[in-house]
Parts: sequence; C-alpha cells; structure tokens
Amino acid sequence: MQELLLQALLAYRMKRTFVYYNYTWRDDGSTISYYNGKPIPSTIPLSALLQGPILGTPSVIDPSAAHPFAVTEDYYYRVCPENERKYIRTEEVSSLLGTTSTAGNMIEKWVEVFGELPAKCIEIPSDAPSNFDIFIFGDASRLLDVWPIFSKSPILQEFAWSPLVELAFDQNREVFAPTYVYVPPLGTLPMALSGSTAVSPSAARYAPIPGLLAIHLRRGDFSEHCTNLARWGSSYVGHNEFPELPDKFHYPPDTNDDDRIALQRPHCYPSIQEVVERAVEERAAQRAIGRPELVDVYFMTNGPKEWVDELTEAVRATGGWRTVASSRDLEVNWEQKFVKQAVDMLIGQRAQVFVGNGYSSMSGLVTMFRMANGIPPGQNRLL
Repeated sequence: MQELLLQALLAYRMKRTFVYYNYTWRDDGSTISYYNGKPIPSTIPLSALLQGPILGTPSVIDPSAAHPFAVTEDYYYRVCPENERKYIRTEEVSSLLGTTSTAGNMIEKWVEVFGELPAKCIEIPSDAPSNFDIFIFGDASRLLDVWPIFSKSPILQEFAWSPLVELAFDQNREVFAPTYVYVPPLGTLPMALSGSTAVSPSAARYAPIPGLLAIHLRRGDFSEHCTNLARWGSSYVGHNEFPELPDKFHYPPDTNDDDRIALQRPHCYPSIQEVVERAVEERAAQRAIGRPELVDVYFMTNGPKEWVDELTEAVRATGGWRTVASSRDLEVNWEQKFVKQAVDMLIGQRAQVFVGNGYSSMSGLVTMFRMANGIPPGQNRLL
C-alpha cells in the first residue's frame, strides 16, 4: 500500500496516467493460494480495496490532472503495444542520487530526468529494484521529505476506501461505535463530499467519531519480529515518526540486545495489563483537556481468540466503557473477509484517538491518513 501510493504520486508529478496493479499474493496464474494452511485469493482486485483518483476517478481538487488519472494494467497492455513502450530501469535514476536517496528527491529526480520524455508509454521492468524500498519506508529522514507534496496531492486528499470496505464499516457501526442519531451510510455519500474549502474530500468523508478509541495490537509473528527489531536497534517506521507526534522511542546509548528487547517490548508486543492501562490513560487524558469522553474502545488485532477475549474482559472490568470490541467481533460477508484489514484501518482512521504500534506499517498508514486529514497530532498516539 505504501509503495502503491508513492508510485501514484510519482506518475502524478510526471503528469502521466498511473497504471495500477491489483493486490497479488502469488503471481503464478493461480486463483487460490494458501496461507497458514487456509485458502486465500491469489489476487484481489484493487477496486475491492480502494476507490478515487488512484483508480482513475477524475480529480476534483485538481481538474487539470492527466485524464484518465489511472488505468488498469490490462488497459495499458491494450493501448501500449510492446514497440511503443519505453523501458526505464530505476537504477538510471537512483544511480544519480546515491544509496541514501529520499522519497522526495527520488520523485523530483524522475521529473527532472524523464519528465519531458515524449514516449507515450513508460514502464519500469518488473525485475528492477523499487523506487521506494523498505529502507525508505522504515526511515523517517528518508520518507517524510515528500510529505508537503504528498499530503496535498489528490492521492491523499481524495483517498477513499472501496464500497465493499465502507459497507462493512457501516454494517458494523453498532459494534464499535453505536449512534442514537441517524448517520448517513458512507455508501450514500458522494465521492466529492467536502464540508468546506478548508477540508479535503477525504477528511470530510472520514471525519473522526467522537468517543471512539482504536488501538492496534499486532500479535502472531510480531512475537519474533519485535525481538529481531530490538536486536537490530530499529526505530519506528517512517510514517509513525512525524515530528509533531507526541510519542517517541529511542534506545539509550550502549544498550545490549537484552536491554533493548526489554525496553522495546511494551511498545511493540504489550501485555494485556499494559494495554488496559493505556486505554484508561487515554480516556483520562482526553477528559483532562476537555475533549469528548472516550466511551467505545476497539482493538484492531490479529490476536488469537482466547487472548482477545481475556483482553476485552480486562478492559470491561475497569468500568465506564459503553462498548469494548475487536476485529473478531466484526460481521462480514464472504467477499469482505478478504479485505477485513482495510475495514480495521478505516475504523482506526475515524477514531477520535488512535493508538498504533510504532513498528507496524499498517499503523503507520493509519497515522498517515489521519495526518493528511488534519486530525491533531495529539490524537495520533503510539503504544
């Protein structure tokens, strides 16, 4: 998702139509793959996850943008025969920047070198390195210099989840944030909805829900992953290190592996008691500054059922919560099952307060969407 958004931004800056690709777990022509012994789709259409300019909808905030704004790979192959494609390897640009290029200067160098290229169709070969790799996404100093143009682009200003994801959100609204007044379902709202010229379409569509606290808790492979990250001395992912965010974490100098693992664990793989304390702490903090009382708490998590049940009971025991729910409480149909993580992200995006895992790219994306929509940095917290 992170790479997809920045590649779309690159095409936008070069005044070209973006060619988007579907979410592909296995590119071998199969329709079904297996993960942890369970069948999953080998490919999920991107339109099952997203809508808006990144999928070709004309931009409202920038009508001068190239039209169509984006097209599918299939369409590209039909209108761009082999003899009309100009292949450009990413090394042709990265070699001009050095090994520690940033996202911002990578995009600007592409524009500088190839922005006036007359070729109708430009393609980066599939075996070429990515313009934006895990090292850029893991390093705020290399990622966030692109934020001034990225945050104001149609890619984020008009970002929207798919009708399938929004429907799952609407259908489960009473699970995580009951309302006693009529709230128009997201699916009934026009894509260009905007409350004022000061609010982007995405910010108006996904305004925070008063009283909702969302906490992202990664389990599963994070048990081992957190330990490895601590041994490597890894920082938070780039989108969780906006300078304005209140929560920071850095290892003291001269710490050994065991020290780093112990210091980092509560931030990466917290215990049930630590999560309970954080939920109560966030409720008290919002009350202290006069913001709406946090009454609903939702856990975005892949934790096993027994662990989630124990967690929700422990939070309920602290009293004062109207609802305590988790990803496991969502009712979804067969199609929505495969985009359920996106539903979680939308809930986190719309929470009054979001508490993410600083080491998770999923948390980082939620934080990024919230920052782009103008939610105050103090309502974007980290474990």
